[in-house]
Amino acid sequence: MPKYHYKATNPEGTIQHGTMEVSNVDELELRMDRMGLMLISHKALRSSSSLFNRSPITRQDLIIFCFDMEQMAGAGVPMLEGLKGLRDGLTKPRFREMVSTLIEDIEAGKQLSEAMKTQPRVFDEVFTQLVLVGERTGNLSQVFLDMTENLKWEDELISQVKKVMMYPMVVGVVVTGLIFFLMIFLVPKLVGFITEMGGELPLHTRALIATSHFVSEQWYLLLLAPILVFVIVRLGSLWSIGFHRLVDRLKLRLWLFGPLFHKIILVRFANAFALMYKSGVSVLECLKICEGLSSNLVIRESLQRAREMVSDGQELSSSFQEINLFPPLLLRIFKVGETTGHLDTALRSISYFYNREVKETVSKLETLIGPAMTVLLGTLIGWVILSVLGPIYDLISTL
Repeated sequence: MPKYHYKATNPEGTIQHGTMEVSNVDELELRMDRMGLMLISHKALRSSSSLFNRSPITRQDLIIFCFDMEQMAGAGVPMLEGLKGLRDGLTKPRFREMVSTLIEDIEAGKQLSEAMKTQPRVFDEVFTQLVLVGERTGNLSQVFLDMTENLKWEDELISQVKKVMMYPMVVGVVVTGLIFFLMIFLVPKLVGFITEMGGELPLHTRALIATSHFVSEQWYLLLLAPILVFVIVRLGSLWSIGFHRLVDRLKLRLWLFGPLFHKIILVRFANAFALMYKSGVSVLECLKICEGLSSNLVIRESLQRAREMVSDGQELSSSFQEINLFPPLLLRIFKVGETTGHLDTALRSISYFYNREVKETVSKLETLIGPAMTVLLGTLIGWVILSVLGPIYDLISTL
């Protein structure tokens, strides 16, 4: 289907640009009219060009959407009227197009949850399931309020994780660049001076010279190696389930970051399970949906085994104990919540526990990474200085 770049104006006279995938210009004009815009000009685009012009709907966009929907549902505003009001206030073309599609589907007779299912890249299964429950119970306002809080929490969590991941990546790039500079440009110039002095070179100086020769001759392989490893891991994970399982298990055992990834997956699971169970979704359905939330195959298979055990009549807490997903302390909390009928409260407690653990882990990593990188950089520079100045000092001491 062709894609068009359009220039349009809203009723207030503000000019808006964007891209849209439609079958022809007539459909483009119709879609513009349904979006409350008047088409000024358009231009057909190649798929590769439009790919870079379409900004995705972000988590912040969804937070705005949920907040507005919660306010409108709480005030008793009709669904279509509220969505049209939300659409008219949006300036981001992709976001506006998404809301317009929801309006079209609802006008065609679909429920809001059914309209959301047609856009799985924007609304995941948890989102649509909660909206469906809210429609059945007449409690959409509370559902959107819970989703707003959950999205804010996820946004804050991801921001913290990105922060702790970006710092070592940036420092690692700087350290790698420094290593290449020292080994390719600086050390070779000093090697000639060192070898001309004669005498036997110490072991650390010979190691520095050998390292410099290797880096100078094989620098392109060193740069390509991380890319090749990444490609091999991705392709291997796609072609082999066993390899995929092995990689995901190694991710959970990765030094420093493995426990952090594990805790993030579990806290997302606890939050999603609590939201759905509180809204009235059955335990088996909650487990089935939560399986798809985890990108880690090991965790996903564990949840699948737990769901099978629950469907066979086993208690949820005992099934979690068998798959060894939670530590004993949290299993006891889970057991109490299941016994008293307050499972959502127990899940919230587990979520709070892991959320606190994640924040503490992120804080510790931020504290450790700086000194570790400083020690690494200092060791590297010290090695170069010692290997260069050591032979010079030995020669002078013999004179």
